Parts: sequence; C-alpha cells; structure tokens
Amino acid sequence: MKKKICMGLALVLFQTILGAAAQAQLTSPANGGNKRASVSEQIGITDVNIHYDRPGVKGRDGHIWGGLVPVGYVDQGFGTSKAAPWRAGANENTTIEFSTDVKIEGQPLPAGKYALFIAYDPESSTLIFSKNNSSWGSFFYDETEDALRVKVKPVKADQSVEWLKYEFTNQAPSSAVINLEWEKLAIPFKVDVDLVATQLASFRKELRGEKGFTWESWNQAALFCAQNKTNLDEGLNWANNAVGPDFGGSHSFQAWTTKAAVLDSLGRGVEATEAIKKAIPYGDMNELYFYARGLAAHKKGKEAFDIFKANYDKYPTEFLTNAGMVRAYSAIGDYKKALALAQKTRTMAKDKPNQDTMDRMIAKLQSGKDVN
Repeated sequence: MKKKICMGLALVLFQTILGAAAQAQLTSPANGGNKRASVSEQIGITDVNIHYDRPGVKGRDGHIWGGLVPVGYVDQGFGTSKAAPWRAGANENTTIEFSTDVKIEGQPLPAGKYALFIAYDPESSTLIFSKNNSSWGSFFYDETEDALRVKVKPVKADQSVEWLKYEFTNQAPSSAVINLEWEKLAIPFKVDVDLVATQLASFRKELRGEKGFTWESWNQAALFCAQNKTNLDEGLNWANNAVGPDFGGSHSFQAWTTKAAVLDSLGRGVEATEAIKKAIPYGDMNELYFYARGLAAHKKGKEAFDIFKANYDKYPTEFLTNAGMVRAYSAIGDYKKALALAQKTRTMAKDKPNQDTMDRMIAKLQSGKDVN
C-alpha cells in the first residue's frame, strides 16, 4: 500500500513538472529568424512606444510588397478572420502605445495601447489601430475592435532596408512622422499632440502631489502659461502660490518675474510693474542683467533701462553691469551716451570674448544701430 501511495505521489509530481515545463519557455530568438525590437520617443510630453518583430528581406527583393505582404485583406487559412490585414511586422501583434490622446493623420485617437495592422495598397494603404492588442498576429482580426482607420500613401525609397524598422522623422514640438520602412518602401503616418492641453493637464496632476510642495514647480507651470499666452487666470494662481509664503518662493527673483510676465500677458501692466519692483532686491547680478536683456530684445526699452540701472546701482564696478548700461541707453535710443559708455567699458574687459563683444557693440553704435 505504501509503495502504491509513493508511486501515486511521484506520478502527480511528474505531471506537475511537465505542466510547468509546458507553460515556461526559455529565452530564445524570435520565430523565423526575425528580430524583436522596440522604439520609443516623446512627442511633446507624450510617450510613444512601438513593439514589433523585424522580418528580413532575405533575398526576396521585389517579392515583398504585393507578395509576402498581400494587397488588402486575405484569408490566411487559420484563425477566425476571413479578411485579415497585415500585422505590420512579424510574429505576434505589432503594438503602438500613446500616453495621451493624439491625432493620427488628423484623426483623433485616445490614449492607450493598440495593435497596429496595415491593409497594404500601393496607392493608398489603410492603417488600422485595433483595441485588441493581445492576439497573435492578425489571425483573429475583428473589424468591430477597430479604434481608428486612416488612409496613407506608401513612398518608394532609393535604398533597400533589409530588416523592417519603425523610425521617427520630421520631429516638431507637437508632431512627428512615424515611418514603417522595409525593402524599398516606406509607409509614413503623422502623429500630432495637443502640447498645451497635455502639458496643462500634466501640471494640474503633478501639482497635487509631492512636486506641489516647492515654489519651483508652481513657477514652472505659471511661466509656461505666460510664455504660451494660455490659461492665464489659472497661471496667475500658480504664480501667486510660487511667491506666497507656503512654498519658499517669496524671496525669489524668478518667481516674482514670472508673476510679472503673467500679469503683463493679462494686460495688467501696473501690477506687473509692481511685481518687478518686488523682484529686483532678490535678483543677483546675472539674473538682473539677462532679464533686462530679454526686455530689450522685446523692444521694452524703458523697462529694460530700469532693470539695467538697478543692477548697475547694486554692482557699479562690475564689467557686466557697465556693459548693461551700454545696452540700457541703446534700448531707449540714446546711442551717443551708449557709445561713450561702450568705449569706457571696453577698457574694463579683461578677456578676448568680452573685448570682442564690446568691439561689436561700438561698431554698431557708431553706425547708429541698436546693440540689443
């Protein structure tokens, strides 16, 4: 009896081991000699991640498009789909994931992870973003699971690409073109993001967490609003938090100048001037100089003059503040006074880069041009 029980336990154990072995697979290359790959890039602050397997041409030049990759939809003889598109790669699904809402070729697509299929046509291919991202290939493709379809035109390439790849091109702050490239063909599609909307949404979320306990975070959010002339009322609230007593920015030059920028964008110039007056005592020499240069570059001569002068009054013997006064007088159109100061300041320059800078400023002023 004891022997039978031991043999029974051994049989159960053996079956358990076999079951575990059937479920577990050791790491090995992808099927068919293809290569597993992924490519990721940010568009704005939107993460775009593509996972795919890379088939090779392997001497089949001229037989890829319209041959190995069929035209349109086909019955692959396996699975439930009788009209399946190409899997846009090899082996399991090619997947593409967006961390925020995007537009594909101008059409909206919510944030999420999608299977990417292509119904190839040499004149107008159909890109399919399917909500079913976990099936194997397109054997079980179901058009009712489509999240989006868009038409794109394949582009012939001069050089052959042996291993299929996805590449980001034509990058801009809020868009990029993703190209599927294989053999002598590329299938491009444009991805657009609403950078302002996604950035503001991100700020609102992050400011409710641990990042919201520092004035720098509130200042960064407010400055974005000022620079982009957007969301200004909320931006002013963020700026007030930055300069307020709770987060440590009440003595920050950056925080006060950001508040001034938001107020200026709101058309509240008097209040913006008052904010600048509060900022000046907290600015160091470099902060004051470069802030004034920014004002001068935007043709705000009087405002720039006042900051350059305040900086000079704090640090009257420094080369930088004297050079600043050259820019100050130039900003208000007094080139004669600026030239005299430039020639004096030239003697204070101890290194060649500063000497060259003063020489350029002198030459401009002598020809009656603004140095800012």
